[in-house]
Amino acid sequence: MEELIFNLFIFVLASFVGFELISKVPPTLHTPLMSGANAISGITLIGAVVVAGSLDDSYAQWIGLAAIIFATINVVGGFLVTDRMLEMFKKKKEDEQ
Repeated sequence: MEELIFNLFIFVLASFVGFELISKVPPTLHTPLMSGANAISGITLIGAVVVAGSLDDSYAQWIGLAAIIFATINVVGGFLVTDRMLEMFKKKKEDEQ
């Protein structure tokens, strides 16, 4: 029980620190940082798959499944947003008539 409370404390603390760090990022750095965060989320996804597959505890496997789902949503959504923002910098082709 003490370990669960300690882990929840670390999670809440990391959430607050992460929110404060992200809220201080200027808009011009957002896209490059998002691309780097997508790579880190990919590593998180691989780690979640490894951990969820190697444990025998069903509770830990459910938490691992949730981590896999959230990391997948983060990776896919991040790449979609990055791709959409990079489309804004491409020159538009003019129709030739």
